[in-house]
Amino acid sequence: MTECNRFRDSTLVLTINPAVQTLEPRRAALPEMAAAVLILDEERLVEYANASAETLFDPVNPAGCSLPALFASCGATGGDRIFDAVDIGSARTAFRIGLSDGRLLDATVRSLSSGGFVLSMDDVTSYVRQAELAERDSLTGLANRSILRSRLVERLDAAALTNQRTAIIYVDLDRFKEVNDALGHPAGDALLRKVADRFRSVIREGDIVARLGGDEFAIIQADRAQPAAATALAARLVDLIGRTYAVDGQLLNIGASVGIAMSPDDGLDPDTLFKNADLALYRAKADGRACYRFFEAGMDRRMQQRRALEMDLRSALALKQLSVVYQPQYNITTGGIVGFEALVRWCHPIHGDISPTEFIPLAEEIGVIVQIGAWVLRTACTAAASWPLPVPVAVNVSPIQFRGGKIVETVVSALARAGLPGYRLELEITEGVLLDNTDDVLKTLSELSETGAQIALDDFGTGYSSLSYLRKFAFNKLKIDRSFVEDLDAHADRRAIFGTVVNLANILGMQTVAEGVESEAELASVRAEGCRVVQGFLTGRPIASGAVPDLLNSMLKKELV
Repeated sequence: MTECNRFRDSTLVLTINPAVQTLEPRRAALPEMAAAVLILDEERLVEYANASAETLFDPVNPAGCSLPALFASCGATGGDRIFDAVDIGSARTAFRIGLSDGRLLDATVRSLSSGGFVLSMDDVTSYVRQAELAERDSLTGLANRSILRSRLVERLDAAALTNQRTAIIYVDLDRFKEVNDALGHPAGDALLRKVADRFRSVIREGDIVARLGGDEFAIIQADRAQPAAATALAARLVDLIGRTYAVDGQLLNIGASVGIAMSPDDGLDPDTLFKNADLALYRAKADGRACYRFFEAGMDRRMQQRRALEMDLRSALALKQLSVVYQPQYNITTGGIVGFEALVRWCHPIHGDISPTEFIPLAEEIGVIVQIGAWVLRTACTAAASWPLPVPVAVNVSPIQFRGGKIVETVVSALARAGLPGYRLELEITEGVLLDNTDDVLKTLSELSETGAQIALDDFGTGYSSLSYLRKFAFNKLKIDRSFVEDLDAHADRRAIFGTVVNLANILGMQTVAEGVESEAELASVRAEGCRVVQGFLTGRPIASGAVPDLLNSMLKKELV
């Protein structure tokens, strides 16, 4: 017979301790109380349990049990040190009990002046769970921004006493918005949950990972050898998050940019550390993404300059600071111009000419590339319609322009507005267009081809799956990237790759253009490998719109002579 069943299975008559008999008036009300109440005698055995307590411990009869035995009989935890505070003279002590079914009880035990003890237990499960949910991101189950901040305060206070360094690591997902836009929020949410699982797989005990909102995450890393630990974790995150995901039967590729700030070097309070980690993250994104950067002095100044440039770029189109220039493309066999590439330029009123390699990625990042791209397309088509020879004009199309689903409408409108035949427009895309949701992009490319426009794959060779793209879509032209043309005469490996691409294009019925030809030696090598169309500073620098007709007329006169 167990201790907890001795009153249930015996005829022993419960004798009330005289010292507890004074509780009788109160005991009459105890059965009606919502809280579970136990009265214990001076030997700390349960003498009375109200209805709520009997229900709580059913089927075990609490009467006659010691508390450790009662709790053990129902798999409860947290009640083994109930009387510790009482034994050292505390009149009242509270503790939490966890039941085997997941419920949580806040219990209070206090001594009675007449002898014995009273133990009250309130079910606080819902309150605790709600409090936990308030600290959690509802989508991923990670900590939220609020709890991250409070935990960082605690870690910084503790680190100040031990002179330990604490790292705050910011992570932003690269190309996540593209997935969300292309596949919808349910797919985006599913992807975020998978990303959260990968975070959990790499953090160590004591680290805290939180979702700050959207596709931004942060980690607090303390009690580690720094900066080595932060470096190792950041490198691991860039690698792991950048691996392919399977979501709803589709394979998705995103990346991670990481910024790191370290206390006490980069700040002593949460706000400063968060700000500096964000600055480091911004630098990682500016440096090409899929990398990590530590905060450095001067980043704040550069950030202010960057943000000022963003604001200026947003208004550059309206203020007519942008212009379009045209770089000729030559057939090196005939010596004739076979087309022009339209290139956008920005003349800043204070900083002067700003390189396209600087402002084009910025325009893509802040979303104004769609408006700028549409303007360049309209401008180029209008200019080409007035040229004395019907040579085509090539216009670059950003991957961002494909995501809104209006690129076909934009092209049709530009051609109609200018009165330019479709065959005289060439649209240059990079492999970035085809990275995600390839089927939809291929459908859009087919619709663009139906307008009569030619489709060229630009910067060919710089991506990782060019050959698969050639199999999926019949491009009209391949533009071989400058990286394969530079010093072509001095590098056998480049010549081999260049020649292979030219031969492949010939087999597939595609024209090739060598980009960035800048020396006679490069030109000779390009000619030797069978490429007939070139573009670069050697054969012609970009010229203003007004100079194009003169150049074409001069070529026309030569042909007539």
